[in-house]
Amino acid sequence: MTGIPDKIGVYQIDGEIGRGGMGVVYRATDSSLGRTVAIKALPAHMGDNHELMARFEREAKTLAALNHANIGGIHGIESDQDRKYLILEYIDGETLADRIARGPLRVSEALDIGSRIADALAAAHDAGFVHRDLKPANVKITANGRVKVLDFGLARPEPSNRHRASSDATSTETVSHIVTTPGTILGTVQYMSPEQARGEDVDRQTDLWAFGVLLYESLTGTRPFDRGSAGECMAAIFADEPDLSALPATTPSEAVALIRRCLRKNARQRQR
Repeated sequence: MTGIPDKIGVYQIDGEIGRGGMGVVYRATDSSLGRTVAIKALPAHMGDNHELMARFEREAKTLAALNHANIGGIHGIESDQDRKYLILEYIDGETLADRIARGPLRVSEALDIGSRIADALAAAHDAGFVHRDLKPANVKITANGRVKVLDFGLARPEPSNRHRASSDATSTETVSHIVTTPGTILGTVQYMSPEQARGEDVDRQTDLWAFGVLLYESLTGTRPFDRGSAGECMAAIFADEPDLSALPATTPSEAVALIRRCLRKNARQRQR
Protein backbone atom coordinates (compact mmCIF):
# COMPACT_ATOMS: atom_id res chain seq x y z
CA MET A 1 0.00 0.00 0.00
CA THR A 2 1.58 3.23 -1.20
CA GLY A 3 2.78 5.66 1.45
CA ILE A 4 1.68 3.70 4.53
CA PRO A 5 2.65 0.35 6.09
CA ASP A 6 0.25 -2.60 5.91
CA LYS A 7 0.19 -2.58 9.71
CA ILE A 8 0.72 0.15 12.31
CA GLY A 9 1.07 -1.18 15.83
CA VAL A 10 -2.01 -3.32 16.47
CA TYR A 11 -3.87 -1.80 13.52
CA GLN A 12 -4.14 -3.75 10.26
CA ILE A 13 -4.73 -1.38 7.34
CA ASP A 14 -7.74 -2.45 5.24
CA GLY A 15 -7.81 0.30 2.62
CA GLU A 16 -8.09 4.01 1.87
CA ILE A 17 -11.44 5.66 2.55
CA GLY A 18 -10.74 9.36 2.05
CA ARG A 19 -8.19 11.86 0.85
CA GLY A 20 -7.81 15.62 1.12
CA GLY A 21 -5.20 18.33 1.07
CA MET A 22 -4.34 17.87 4.74
CA GLY A 23 -4.46 14.10 5.12
CA VAL A 24 -5.28 10.62 3.91
CA VAL A 25 -7.72 8.46 5.89
CA TYR A 26 -7.61 4.67 5.99
CA ARG A 27 -9.95 2.03 7.37
CA ALA A 28 -8.18 -0.33 9.76
CA THR A 29 -8.87 -3.15 12.18
CA ASP A 30 -7.72 -2.99 15.77
CA SER A 31 -6.49 -6.57 16.29
CA SER A 32 -6.35 -6.20 20.08
CA LEU A 33 -9.96 -5.07 20.57
CA GLY A 34 -11.59 -6.33 17.38
CA ARG A 35 -12.96 -2.95 16.38
CA THR A 36 -12.82 -0.93 13.19
CA VAL A 37 -11.02 2.43 13.31
CA ALA A 38 -10.05 5.20 10.94
CA ILE A 39 -6.39 6.16 10.66
CA LYS A 40 -5.43 9.61 9.43
CA ALA A 41 -1.95 10.20 8.03
CA LEU A 42 -0.26 13.18 6.47
CA PRO A 43 0.36 12.66 2.75
CA ALA A 44 3.81 11.09 2.30
CA HIS A 45 5.29 14.19 0.64
CA MET A 46 4.24 16.34 3.63
CA GLY A 47 5.63 14.12 6.36
CA ASP A 48 8.76 16.24 6.85
CA ASN A 49 6.90 19.57 7.05
CA HIS A 50 7.24 20.63 10.68
CA GLU A 51 4.43 23.20 10.52
CA LEU A 52 2.00 20.65 9.12
CA MET A 53 3.09 18.08 11.68
CA ALA A 54 2.44 20.61 14.44
CA ARG A 55 -1.05 21.22 13.02
CA PHE A 56 -1.59 17.46 12.80
CA GLU A 57 -0.72 17.04 16.48
CA ARG A 58 -2.88 20.03 17.37
CA GLU A 59 -5.85 18.30 15.71
CA ALA A 60 -5.26 15.30 18.00
CA LYS A 61 -5.20 17.48 21.10
CA THR A 62 -8.32 19.35 19.97
CA LEU A 63 -10.28 16.13 19.48
CA ALA A 64 -9.03 14.78 22.80
CA ALA A 65 -10.46 17.90 24.49
CA LEU A 66 -13.87 17.40 22.87
CA ASN A 67 -16.31 14.72 23.94
CA HIS A 68 -19.64 15.06 22.19
CA ALA A 69 -22.06 12.68 20.50
CA ASN A 70 -21.96 14.73 17.28
CA ILE A 71 -18.18 15.06 17.00
CA GLY A 72 -16.00 12.28 15.63
CA GLY A 73 -13.75 11.05 18.44
CA ILE A 74 -10.10 10.08 18.70
CA HIS A 75 -8.60 6.93 20.22
CA GLY A 76 -4.97 8.06 20.24
CA ILE A 77 -1.77 8.63 18.25
CA GLU A 78 0.51 5.93 16.85
CA SER A 79 4.08 6.32 15.59
CA ASP A 80 5.75 4.13 13.00
CA GLN A 81 9.11 4.75 11.32
CA ASP A 82 9.18 8.42 12.36
CA ARG A 83 5.66 9.03 11.06
CA LYS A 84 2.65 9.76 13.24
CA TYR A 85 -0.93 8.66 12.71
CA LEU A 86 -4.21 9.69 14.31
CA ILE A 87 -6.36 6.75 15.38
CA LEU A 88 -9.91 7.99 14.99
CA GLU A 89 -13.44 6.77 15.56
CA TYR A 90 -14.60 4.96 12.43
CA ILE A 91 -17.90 6.37 11.20
CA ASP A 92 -19.65 4.39 8.51
CA GLY A 93 -22.06 6.28 6.30
CA GLU A 94 -22.16 9.04 3.72
CA THR A 95 -21.10 12.66 3.96
CA LEU A 96 -23.63 15.44 3.90
CA ALA A 97 -21.99 16.50 0.61
CA ASP A 98 -22.85 13.08 -0.86
CA ARG A 99 -26.42 13.44 0.38
CA ILE A 100 -26.83 16.94 -1.08
CA ALA A 101 -25.41 15.72 -4.42
CA ARG A 102 -28.62 13.68 -4.83
CA GLY A 103 -30.71 16.82 -4.38
CA PRO A 104 -31.89 19.22 -1.67
CA LEU A 105 -32.89 17.65 1.63
CA ARG A 106 -36.45 17.73 2.91
CA VAL A 107 -36.91 20.75 5.14
CA SER A 108 -37.45 18.62 8.24
CA GLU A 109 -34.37 16.50 7.45
CA ALA A 110 -32.17 19.53 6.79
CA LEU A 111 -33.23 21.21 10.02
CA ASP A 112 -32.74 18.04 12.06
CA ILE A 113 -29.21 17.52 10.71
CA GLY A 114 -28.53 21.23 11.12
CA SER A 115 -29.55 21.15 14.77
CA ARG A 116 -27.08 18.33 15.45
CA ILE A 117 -24.30 20.17 13.68
CA ALA A 118 -25.15 23.27 15.71
CA ASP A 119 -24.88 21.20 18.89
CA ALA A 120 -21.42 19.99 17.84
CA LEU A 121 -20.28 23.54 17.07
CA ALA A 122 -21.64 24.79 20.39
CA ALA A 123 -19.65 22.10 22.21
CA ALA A 124 -16.46 23.02 20.33
CA HIS A 125 -17.01 26.72 20.99
CA ASP A 126 -17.77 26.13 24.66
CA ALA A 127 -14.45 24.27 24.86
CA GLY A 128 -12.74 27.27 23.24
CA PHE A 129 -12.16 25.94 19.72
CA VAL A 130 -13.07 27.25 16.25
CA HIS A 131 -13.46 24.60 13.51
CA ARG A 132 -12.59 26.94 10.58
CA ASP A 133 -13.47 24.41 7.86
CA LEU A 134 -17.10 23.43 8.40
CA LYS A 135 -18.64 22.14 5.16
CA PRO A 136 -20.88 19.23 4.07
CA ALA A 137 -17.85 17.08 3.19
CA ASN A 138 -16.81 17.27 6.86
CA VAL A 139 -20.14 16.00 8.17
CA LYS A 140 -20.95 12.28 8.20
CA ILE A 141 -24.47 10.79 8.43
CA THR A 142 -24.66 7.17 9.50
CA ALA A 143 -27.23 4.62 8.31
CA ASN A 144 -29.12 4.98 11.61
CA GLY A 145 -29.19 8.77 11.31
CA ARG A 146 -26.38 9.80 13.63
CA VAL A 147 -24.61 13.03 12.62
CA LYS A 148 -20.89 13.55 13.21
CA VAL A 149 -18.78 16.65 12.52
CA LEU A 150 -15.29 15.62 11.39
CA ASP A 151 -11.90 17.00 10.39
CA PHE A 152 -10.69 19.45 13.00
CA GLY A 153 -7.38 19.77 11.15
CA LEU A 154 -7.74 23.54 10.85
CA ALA A 155 -9.29 24.04 14.28
CA ARG A 156 -7.64 26.52 16.60
CA PRO A 157 -8.28 27.91 20.06
CA GLU A 158 -10.31 31.09 19.87
CA PRO A 159 -7.96 34.09 19.64
CA SER A 160 -7.61 36.76 22.30
CA ASN A 161 -6.89 39.23 19.49
CA ARG A 162 -7.07 39.27 15.71
CA HIS A 163 -3.41 39.85 14.79
CA ARG A 164 -1.88 36.36 14.68
CA ALA A 165 -3.12 34.89 11.38
CA SER A 166 0.22 35.13 9.61
CA SER A 167 1.88 32.91 12.21
CA ASP A 168 -0.06 29.93 10.85
CA ALA A 169 1.14 30.38 7.27
CA THR A 170 1.99 27.47 5.00
CA SER A 171 2.58 27.21 1.28
CA THR A 172 1.39 23.62 0.98
CA GLU A 173 -2.40 23.96 1.14
CA THR A 174 -4.49 22.43 -1.66
CA VAL A 175 -6.22 24.55 -4.30
CA SER A 176 -9.44 24.59 -2.27
CA HIS A 177 -7.50 25.91 0.74
CA ILE A 178 -6.26 29.26 -0.51
CA VAL A 179 -3.16 30.84 1.03
CA THR A 180 -1.95 34.41 0.66
CA THR A 181 0.48 36.67 2.49
CA PRO A 182 0.76 38.63 4.73
CA GLY A 183 -2.51 37.12 6.02
CA THR A 184 -3.23 33.44 5.72
CA ILE A 185 -6.52 32.19 4.30
CA LEU A 186 -7.35 28.76 5.64
CA GLY A 187 -10.59 27.04 4.74
CA THR A 188 -12.66 26.08 1.70
CA VAL A 189 -13.53 29.12 -0.37
CA GLN A 190 -17.28 28.51 -0.87
CA TYR A 191 -17.77 28.38 2.91
CA MET A 192 -15.44 31.20 3.97
CA SER A 193 -16.70 34.14 5.93
CA PRO A 194 -15.64 37.61 4.74
CA GLU A 195 -13.13 37.94 7.58
CA GLN A 196 -11.70 34.51 6.84
CA ALA A 197 -11.39 35.37 3.13
CA ARG A 198 -9.45 38.51 4.11
CA GLY A 199 -6.93 36.34 5.96
CA GLU A 200 -7.84 37.70 9.38
CA ASP A 201 -7.65 35.70 12.58
CA VAL A 202 -11.13 34.36 13.23
CA ASP A 203 -13.38 33.35 16.10
CA ARG A 204 -16.60 31.35 16.41
CA GLN A 205 -18.47 33.83 14.23
CA THR A 206 -16.73 32.41 11.16
CA ASP A 207 -18.13 28.96 12.01
CA LEU A 208 -21.61 30.52 12.19
CA TRP A 209 -21.14 31.86 8.65
CA ALA A 210 -20.10 28.41 7.38
CA PHE A 211 -23.08 26.89 9.20
CA GLY A 212 -25.38 29.33 7.39
CA VAL A 213 -23.89 28.35 4.03
CA LEU A 214 -24.21 24.65 4.89
CA LEU A 215 -27.86 24.98 5.97
CA TYR A 216 -28.71 27.03 2.86
CA GLU A 217 -27.06 24.39 0.67
CA SER A 218 -28.87 21.56 2.45
CA LEU A 219 -32.23 23.22 1.75
CA THR A 220 -31.59 24.40 -1.83
CA GLY A 221 -28.89 22.11 -3.22
CA THR A 222 -26.80 25.17 -4.14
CA ARG A 223 -24.26 27.31 -2.32
CA PRO A 224 -25.27 30.96 -1.82
CA PHE A 225 -21.98 32.45 -3.04
CA ASP A 226 -20.80 29.81 -5.52
CA ARG A 227 -19.62 31.41 -8.75
CA GLY A 228 -17.51 30.45 -11.77
CA SER A 229 -14.12 30.82 -10.10
CA ALA A 230 -12.57 31.13 -6.66
CA GLY A 231 -11.99 34.84 -7.24
CA GLU A 232 -15.60 35.45 -8.27
CA CYS A 233 -16.78 33.42 -5.30
CA MET A 234 -14.73 35.57 -2.92
CA ALA A 235 -16.05 38.74 -4.56
CA ALA A 236 -19.60 37.48 -3.98
CA ILE A 237 -18.81 36.71 -0.35
CA PHE A 238 -17.72 40.32 0.13
CA ALA A 239 -20.46 42.05 -1.86
CA ASP A 240 -23.51 39.88 -2.55
CA GLU A 241 -26.45 38.94 -0.36
CA PRO A 242 -27.80 35.38 -0.32
CA ASP A 243 -30.93 34.74 -2.38
CA LEU A 244 -33.24 33.69 0.42
CA SER A 245 -36.14 33.39 -2.05
CA ALA A 246 -34.47 30.18 -3.26
CA LEU A 247 -35.27 28.50 0.06
CA PRO A 248 -38.27 26.15 0.00
CA ALA A 249 -41.56 27.87 0.68
CA THR A 250 -42.11 25.54 3.64
CA THR A 251 -38.92 26.66 5.40
CA PRO A 252 -39.92 28.00 8.85
CA SER A 253 -39.48 31.73 9.24
CA GLU A 254 -37.17 31.10 12.19
CA ALA A 255 -34.84 29.05 9.95
CA VAL A 256 -34.85 31.76 7.28
CA ALA A 257 -34.00 34.36 9.93
CA LEU A 258 -31.21 32.12 11.25
CA ILE A 259 -29.62 31.77 7.81
CA ARG A 260 -29.93 35.52 7.23
CA ARG A 261 -28.23 36.22 10.56
CA CYS A 262 -25.44 33.68 10.01
CA LEU A 263 -24.65 35.23 6.62
CA ARG A 264 -24.31 38.81 7.74
CA LYS A 265 -21.08 40.37 6.49
CA ASN A 266 -20.37 41.93 9.88
CA ALA A 267 -19.23 39.09 12.13
CA ARG A 268 -20.49 40.78 15.29
CA GLN A 269 -24.04 40.77 13.88
CA ARG A 270 -24.06 36.96 13.72
CA GLN A 271 -24.19 36.60 17.50
CA ARG A 272 -26.62 33.93 18.68
